Amino acid sequence: MLGNEAIARGAVEAGVQAATGYPGTPSSEIIETLAAWSKDYGIYVEWSTNEKVALEVALAAAYCNLRALVAMKHVGVNVASDTLFTATYTGVKGGLVLVSADDPSCHSSQNEQDNRLYGPHAYIPVLEPSSPQEAKDLIIYSFESSEKFKMPIMVRTTTRLNHSRGNVKLGPLLKVGKKGTFEKKPEEMSCLPANARKMRLRLINTIRLVEEHFDNSPFNSVCGESNIGVVASGLAYEYVMEALETLKAKDEVSLLKLSTLYPLPKKLVTSFLEGKEKVLVIEELEPFIENYVKSFCCDLDSKTKVYGKAFIPLVGELTPSAVLEGLAKFLNKKLECKREQKLAVEAPPRPPVLCAGCPHRSTFYAIKLAVKKRKVDAIYPSDIGCYGLGFYPPLEAIDVSLCMGSSIGLACGLAKFTGKVVIATIGDSTFMHAGIPALINATFNPSSFVLVILDNGLVAMTGHQPSPVSGVNLMGEKVKIILPENLATACGASFCKVVDPYNLEETVSAIIEAIDHVQKGLGPAVVISRRKCALTLLRESRDGKIKLVKRSINLEKCIGCMACIKLTGCPALLPSNEKVSIDKMTCTGCGLCEEVCPYDAIEKSGG
Repeated sequence: MLGNEAIARGAVEAGVQAATGYPGTPSSEIIETLAAWSKDYGIYVEWSTNEKVALEVALAAAYCNLRALVAMKHVGVNVASDTLFTATYTGVKGGLVLVSADDPSCHSSQNEQDNRLYGPHAYIPVLEPSSPQEAKDLIIYSFESSEKFKMPIMVRTTTRLNHSRGNVKLGPLLKVGKKGTFEKKPEEMSCLPANARKMRLRLINTIRLVEEHFDNSPFNSVCGESNIGVVASGLAYEYVMEALETLKAKDEVSLLKLSTLYPLPKKLVTSFLEGKEKVLVIEELEPFIENYVKSFCCDLDSKTKVYGKAFIPLVGELTPSAVLEGLAKFLNKKLECKREQKLAVEAPPRPPVLCAGCPHRSTFYAIKLAVKKRKVDAIYPSDIGCYGLGFYPPLEAIDVSLCMGSSIGLACGLAKFTGKVVIATIGDSTFMHAGIPALINATFNPSSFVLVILDNGLVAMTGHQPSPVSGVNLMGEKVKIILPENLATACGASFCKVVDPYNLEETVSAIIEAIDHVQKGLGPAVVISRRKCALTLLRESRDGKIKLVKRSINLEKCIGCMACIKLTGCPALLPSNEKVSIDKMTCTGCGLCEEVCPYDAIEKSGG
């Protein structure tokens, strides 16, 4: 079972009745798995417009004495944190579990952050599983603990756990069918300052009780009686077990496995430290446990030497080889195996690139063409999504990209402080997620820039989840489409046009008009570039729903100048015998290559 599927399974075995989230790698499969079971087990499931809303919907269910789960990737917790920091004050009635899927090594993220640190900051208990089996079991334990102490609980995972597979012993699935009831207690639910001050005292006291609870948690364990100790959590524990086996050193250390990370079970840890000559803490990313263990030693006036990041990498995803190497150095063992083995033949390097026929490629190309025609020096803020690949050659249409929705906020400032033409790009779902307030700001605090909304009808990057523009939600219900152009107009944009990026002339013309508009200082000009995701088009073509008019090369006209490849970077275009060929399997017939070919050597070729 996939780690994310095991998390979802644990939630159903625990009797979850509401599950919410926002798509984001590596967490997406949790909500998608629960959606597949929703009708059979009476679970309400939704992709919310952003993580803050997702937490609030789940929190409302937990207020109503129902068990609720909310899942997001690590940066999503930043979005939800405004609600989270006060949700721990109000507490919950039903169990509420927040799954934070961290992404060490930034496989699919804009940063690398360790969300265990939210534990002491927000006073939310944090747990971390070490395997798919423990992920399933720990979710059940987390729901039970959340209800016992009436507070939300965070389960932190990392990419390797979310996307690894393992055998999982299953328990019975529960169909609870309980109706939510809301009991009014305004003095305990309304965080006015007078109430919040009391709530904080109660919260601190509850955390102390949770620490005692975690001291006896069955998910923590000690094995071995050596005066040399190793402490490990999460997937690092599995790597440690493997490394000790390789080093033949299982009998040489005493191993403390921790799954309850905040509050750290102080009695258990200090008991483990007694008589230890030295201890190595092995954990992924920040020295979270290491710092606590060092402080415990200081409190005890212990002579135990505690190590961690001196042997284990601080940056990037933890790997079995990194743990093996660090543990070998700590134990003064000579490594006989090579850390890395080179392959006899390595795959050629392949730069990241937008899909063949991606409408974003046409849009970025049109933007650059419009800027060239208007002879302006433009700045290009962009956002989080697969369109981030517009950063790479030959498009190079992104100068700055930070987080969800930031392109529009940055555009407000860049246009105001540089006086240059600013052209921001953002996806449809990201616009709904966090872009709207920034566009309102551009009207409220006047700023003139071009905003291009890349509307492909769904959340493409994370696996084609529905967005408010899709017309259908995660439960399969047909819903009203929220059109970006209506929102843009309501936000105060006096210029708003919808274009088809496959129509290059129309798109360039609209962007030129938008540039003229902002150069007159008339406020933000919005262009919505609407076309289905290229992968959707290919799927519909394979299913016989549509017929794609693809392109082919006229070899008599092609002189091998490679302009089509150099200007568009489309991966369906391939050098072939000093000319170009087109991969029919991936071509969607967008026609951009035909538009840019200076020798009219690219032609329509039927389905």
